[in-house]
Amino acid sequence: MTEGRLAGQTVLVTGGANGIGAAQVRRFVTEGASVVVGDVLADAAKTLADEVGERAVACALDVRSAE
Repeated sequence: MTEGRLAGQTVLVTGGANGIGAAQVRRFVTEGASVVVGDVLADAAKTLADEVGERAVACALDVRSAE
């Protein structure tokens, strides 16, 4: 079992493939959380998820566009 403040918790980070989102993913992992990396950039999300040993999902919602 993973130890840390967030052990046993699952976190979904939207926009988690790059920048601040990726930093959050890494921090949550170091705190013991199970993390799902969500992003419209599915390949980048998978790359990061593979790097940290977690899951990735492609998010269909792009909040940059009103449509």
